[in-house]
Amino acid sequence: MTGTAMAGQKVLLAFGDSLTQGYGLPAGDGFVPNLERWLNDAGADVRVVNGGVSGETTAGGAARIDWTLGGDFDAVIVALGANDALRGLPVAEARANLALILTRIRAKGLPVLLVGVPAPGNFGADYQRDFAAMYVDLAAEFDVPVFASFLQGLEDLEDYDAVLRDFMQSDGLHPNAKGVGLVVDRMGPAVLAMLNGA
Repeated sequence: MTGTAMAGQKVLLAFGDSLTQGYGLPAGDGFVPNLERWLNDAGADVRVVNGGVSGETTAGGAARIDWTLGGDFDAVIVALGANDALRGLPVAEARANLALILTRIRAKGLPVLLVGVPAPGNFGADYQRDFAAMYVDLAAEFDVPVFASFLQGLEDLEDYDAVLRDFMQSDGLHPNAKGVGLVVDRMGPAVLAMLNGA
């Protein structure tokens, strides 16, 4: 998790689950290398560290945040909750875990971008609504920017069947390389704005 940045270079920790980790993709095609390229192409001198763990819940993230933050980072993206939502875990538990993670990051004085993840519809509309609201509420409580959905770049497309066919892996859960490109293009400006405020 650690490494030496070149002078003037910022080190950004991408802390998340398989969406962050780049599940199912060659090393260079995942979210982290794509985001790093996008940020550097936009004029930022940034190294992005992959803190994604496939299958991670917010509880798992809360359990490892302290030792993960032992690295030398300038800013953090927190993108957790997808596995909680897939399992229908209580929103209150996910919220408490994310609050702990944000508290630990704030104690280090690091700027953070909180990234939401969409809950599937199989646990009902109320669960979806409450899960989405959780990120907005936490961002307000901790006074941090929030990016509504990790998959916003795909959600912006109107043809769901085309998204599944052209931009998702066969599991229907993880973006393929083209999908990651859309994810990063949509999220990149929010990450850059957070870094510029760091």
